[in-house]
Amino acid sequence: MTPDLRPALPRRDALLYAFGSFSGNLVSRAMAAWLFFFYAANREGADIPARVPVWAVGTILTVTTVLDALDDPLVGYWSDRTRTRWGRRIPFIVLATPPWALLFFLLWIPPVDGVSALNAVYLFVVVTAFHLCGTLSGGPLESLLPEIAPRSADRVRIVTWQVVFGTLSAVVALIFTGPIIDRFGFAVMGAVVAALALLSRFLALVGAWRHARLDVEPARLHVLEAFRWTLRNDQFLYFLPTFVLFNMGITLMTAALPFVVEAIIRPPEGRVGTYTAILAAVPIGVVLLSLPVVYRLALRRGKAWVYATTMLLGACYLPLLFFMGFVPGVPRLAQALLFLAPVGVCMAGVFVFPNAIMADIIDYDAIRTGMRREAMYYGTQNLIEGSVEALHALILAGLLALGSTAENPLGLRLVGPVAGLSILVGYLIFRGYKLPDTVRPDTIPASLLR
Repeated sequence: MTPDLRPALPRRDALLYAFGSFSGNLVSRAMAAWLFFFYAANREGADIPARVPVWAVGTILTVTTVLDALDDPLVGYWSDRTRTRWGRRIPFIVLATPPWALLFFLLWIPPVDGVSALNAVYLFVVVTAFHLCGTLSGGPLESLLPEIAPRSADRVRIVTWQVVFGTLSAVVALIFTGPIIDRFGFAVMGAVVAALALLSRFLALVGAWRHARLDVEPARLHVLEAFRWTLRNDQFLYFLPTFVLFNMGITLMTAALPFVVEAIIRPPEGRVGTYTAILAAVPIGVVLLSLPVVYRLALRRGKAWVYATTMLLGACYLPLLFFMGFVPGVPRLAQALLFLAPVGVCMAGVFVFPNAIMADIIDYDAIRTGMRREAMYYGTQNLIEGSVEALHALILAGLLALGSTAENPLGLRLVGPVAGLSILVGYLIFRGYKLPDTVRPDTIPASLLR
């Protein structure tokens, strides 16, 4: 059945499924904002003690991210080949979500107060287990999108709401977590985030449950053959690096924000979390304000056009953050607020459409191969994304080594230009993407079906 001939997804179920984006964004943004800082805050005058040397934190987070990336296509392959009375995806979500939430909480209660090899081992083990459970739960949840929302309009509606809920989760992760940490500590923050993530993911499952298809034949390709077929999809190869590189740039900026606050903004003692929250609130607010415009542009010009345009804006603007906090005669906090506001416009367009574009790419693959392999595509995406994004911890550690103090903030000033360069490379690659907004045999350019 072609996508546009299937019935529309009920609004209630679309909203519930979209609410699942709250969980993944919540934990990933909270980790990006605080985990490096929590374990490696060993600079003189820092609010919290060091637990693991900074170079070790960078290495551990890089290695665990690579390991996480390696299991993504394997879990996707397993899910594509699964046959149960609940379908191919739901059993994974039901069984893996509770331990995933618990492991997030455990990240914030290391066994030793102070620098210790035991803390390093603990960080490695808990992060590795957390990523594995996240893959087992999140990958199948993502893979439900193409089958529960076969129409382009439904997909755009869902991914727009996913950005709304993802932005709200960023409010919690980047704005409310700071004051919670300042008042109650990191363990309470971890418990609150874990509970909210658990609730969000199960509500998404409620929305998708009765629309999950039970009539899809499990894919029968061997794992290596399935991986090769995925990488033969030229449109997938034009799309994938773009989101990976953009996300790496945003993650790098997010992880650097507490350091920027501490070294450049220089708040009163004990207020790093609150000031970080204030700065994070500005682009998040702009994201929400931009969504109606982005949605209408997508309906008029297409998902790919809006996606590419906002990516180009980000590549051009982020290098200007080099000057944030160093304009003479303007208070440093006011400068930071003004510089960070336009970042929200770039984030809005690029965060809305990747899942919808991926669903189009999967439809294109099904037309070419006759098989539905959603989870393999999302797993491969996460493999490449994780392998590249793992570099952000090492890049951040390298930039911090260039200077992360009030006397020498060079490394922190270079975060914006490095992020902008990453996004520019992604934009140039995406210029090869040619799929239409609705993917059917009669709408795909003939050159792509040869």
